[in-house]
Amino acid sequence: MSDLSEQILGAAIEVHKQLGPGLLESTYEHCLAHELSLKGIQIVRQKKQPIAYKGLELDEGYRLDLLVKNQIILELKVVDQLNDIHKAQLITYLKLSGCSLGYLLNFNVTKMKDGIKRIVHNHKE
Repeated sequence: MSDLSEQILGAAIEVHKQLGPGLLESTYEHCLAHELSLKGIQIVRQKKQPIAYKGLELDEGYRLDLLVKNQIILELKVVDQLNDIHKAQLITYLKLSGCSLGYLLNFNVTKMKDGIKRIVHNHKE
C-alpha cells in the first residue's frame, strides 16, 4: 500500500501547491478527488457510513470524505491545527468501515507536509 499512499500524498501536495490554503474543505475534496482520478485511482466521495450498534443499523448521515480503492480513508480538514478530536474521528471511521489506514489532511497550512497525519487502526482489539 505504500505506493498508493505515496500517490495519495503526492496528489494532496499537488492540490495544495496549485490552490494554497484558505479555501473551503469541499473545494479541496473535489480537487483531490479529481487529481486522484487523473492518476487512475478509484475514489468515492462522501461515501455513506452507517453505524451498527447491537444489531441496529443506523444511517445517520455520516460520510467519509474520500474512500480510496475501498481501503484508505481520507479525512480532509481546513483548521488552524489538527487536534486529538480529529484523530479520534478518523479512528472511529476506520472502526466503522473496517479499513485500517487513513490520512488526516489539513489544507490550512503553509506547507502541505505539515498538514498530513497518518492513522493506522488495528481491528484486533
